[in-house]
Amino acid sequence: MQNNKGFFRKRKKTIIVAAVILIFGLIIILNLTSQREKSIKVTVEKVKKQDLTSIISASGEVKPKKNVNISAHLPGRIVKIGVEEGQSVKAGDFLLKLESTQYEANADRDRALIRSYQAELIKAEAILKKDENFYLRQKKLYDEKLISREQLEAAEAQFNVSKAQYESILFQIKQAEASLQSTLDNLEKTVYNSPIDGIITSLRVEEGEIALVGTMNNPGTVLMSIADLSVMEVEVKVDETDVVAVAMKQKAAVTVDAFPDTIIKGKVTEIGSSALQTTTVNQESKDFKVVITLDDPPANLKPGLSASADIITAEKSQVLTIPISAVVLKETEEESSSLLEGDKQIEGVYVLEGERAKFKPIKKGIMGEMNVEITSGLEEGMTIIVGPYSALRELKDDMLVEPEKSEEF
Repeated sequence: MQNNKGFFRKRKKTIIVAAVILIFGLIIILNLTSQREKSIKVTVEKVKKQDLTSIISASGEVKPKKNVNISAHLPGRIVKIGVEEGQSVKAGDFLLKLESTQYEANADRDRALIRSYQAELIKAEAILKKDENFYLRQKKLYDEKLISREQLEAAEAQFNVSKAQYESILFQIKQAEASLQSTLDNLEKTVYNSPIDGIITSLRVEEGEIALVGTMNNPGTVLMSIADLSVMEVEVKVDETDVVAVAMKQKAAVTVDAFPDTIIKGKVTEIGSSALQTTTVNQESKDFKVVITLDDPPANLKPGLSASADIITAEKSQVLTIPISAVVLKETEEESSSLLEGDKQIEGVYVLEGERAKFKPIKKGIMGEMNVEITSGLEEGMTIIVGPYSALRELKDDMLVEPEKSEEF
């Protein structure tokens, strides 16, 4: 029994020593594990070549290239309307007529006044001729010293008065003719004919209404609108940061909300040179007008429909591209020459080298919808880190990473 107790006592000491060694071993392993560098899970892709298109998107509305608002030139009651809304018209077709009784009466008055002046002119011409002959006879008698100087001057004065009266009537006739011309012009303006070929897109008046002429503070009556729908445009608003890339004759793809499944091709035909006026006082950004002329618009396309346009500002074939999400900004280690300059930053991407991330500065070209062109800094086939965003924020040069291939890898 004593031998067995001694045996167990020796075994107990061995077990205790082994347990202590095991505990110390576990502590050392845990310390080594905690001190081992942690890796960051990232998504990677290959740098590759592909076609790239730079697009600027903007929204606006459909408008006809030619749109004429017919406004009242003079006040009057509308007595006849010869068209209906939606009707096609040709240049010169009758549209409507205002009451013209007053203007016709004014024209008759001016004609009668002209005839009266012409009758007075005949009388004045006869008196002038008589006084001229009398003056010439008196002058001959004066030259022969048969009459006095006073008699000659009296005859000359009478001749000058008759001449002035004759010329006065001539001026009155011209004034009356000018008045008649103005009256006839007003009379002509009571009848409205179509100035262009087109469609009556808006008829805003009815027979019996009074047409009013616009003043400085009050707009005049817009009688109707005529649009030439053979050439349709889309007028969009482009942000000031994008308009510098827009150029004349650039291609565009237009989608009208009323025809969501139809893409209408067009090209840029007008770029605003100044920002559009807005009612917002504290506007942070400004918009510029860009007009896109549609190549082959649908026959049922109507003015005023909402539309969106994708303007193609640049196209390149088989250029080196990467996802836009892979581009990061990194502060340089160089000190700024002035405190006002702030921190300097460079653009680049993290390239996978072995199991570590290496920062590579890059230079960009055109920007696509999801990808960007790389003009220098990378080569085709390189593996770059494209996400996630939280990982890119934490990444630093030479960090250990755990890559996961993206769906397009």
